[in-house]
Amino acid sequence: MIAPFGLRLPGEIRFGRGRARDALPELAAMAPRILVIHGRDPGRAGWLTEGLTRSGAEFRALAAPGEPDLPMLEAAVAAARDFGAGAVVACGGGAALDLGKAVAALAPQAHPAADYLELVGTGRRLAAPVLPFAAIPTTAGTGAEATRNAVIAVPAHRRKVSLRDDRMLPRLAIVDPSLTDGCPKSVTLASGLDAIVQVIEPWLSPKASVLTDALCEKALPAGLSALAVLMEREDAEARDAMAWCSLAGGIALSNAALGAVHGLAGPLGGVTGAAHGAICGRLLQPVMAMHMRAGLPAPADRRIDRVARLIGERLGLGLAGSNLDQWISGHGLPRLGQMGLDPGDIAAVAGAAEGSSSMKGNPVALSRAQLESILHMAI
Repeated sequence: MIAPFGLRLPGEIRFGRGRARDALPELAAMAPRILVIHGRDPGRAGWLTEGLTRSGAEFRALAAPGEPDLPMLEAAVAAARDFGAGAVVACGGGAALDLGKAVAALAPQAHPAADYLELVGTGRRLAAPVLPFAAIPTTAGTGAEATRNAVIAVPAHRRKVSLRDDRMLPRLAIVDPSLTDGCPKSVTLASGLDAIVQVIEPWLSPKASVLTDALCEKALPAGLSALAVLMEREDAEARDAMAWCSLAGGIALSNAALGAVHGLAGPLGGVTGAAHGAICGRLLQPVMAMHMRAGLPAPADRRIDRVARLIGERLGLGLAGSNLDQWISGHGLPRLGQMGLDPGDIAAVAGAAEGSSSMKGNPVALSRAQLESILHMAI
């Protein structure tokens, strides 16, 4: 018997090389005034701002210089209101997409941004309709073009939390792998590992469905093979596969759930300020090891064995994939201690992770002591 399931998706998804530039006329017509949010390097969105200029569209461009925090979000919401933006287009990595998504959701609302955040806010729901939003990723990692939440750091609480609503799914998601060509190796590694985690965790989750299973089972080997290639050389076919893996992960996590890696990543990001993808990548091996030690219920028990075999096969690490940490370190990803995790913060991080929304999707309940052990393995 097939268990009941639902499906949340962006209004439209377009995938393929050249799809972003083909959509310029449509993007220019989204609203009389458009807020464009790009990443730290405005050059990666140059095709968009130049195209909007040629079309005569009225727009204002803002940068997301790093992963968004509450002050950055408040400033961007104020800018959107001041400009009278009727739509938001975000072109960049996960940080730019999350900021754009949050601005599109909050600019029309009547209350302060902090009120709408999970855990640290007042639990207020969005009341006014959100602005039309288009998401165009330039990295292959977060899958934010297909998710209904935005992750925001709250420095006062030293953690990252989500703003979440089904209406935050983009009206248009354009995944053009050519925009990821030439992405620096360090960004490719961190974002790629995030994409890998985001097809593993929904596949292991008890909230998985036949649809998310189908996506994850196909995307995981493709993403692992692509990441192995991209650590050695630039390759268009591998960029395409990595972009597909990231999109599949975004769809899967929106319709199933995440797990312990992301449950720990939120508090870790707030404490260290380190990049989300880098944190997820460094946690993958220790979390898998803890799951194998703890024992998972069916079918996650068989699936985690399959995950380990695929990691070993596709990355050339042997059948068990037990050398993943060494492979990651060999390609330059720092350990959590090097990212700024102080051993004295481990207990607090584990305690905060216990109550995170992502932890609720983990295939087995992990104790605080087990979460602390994972952090010690990764530090």
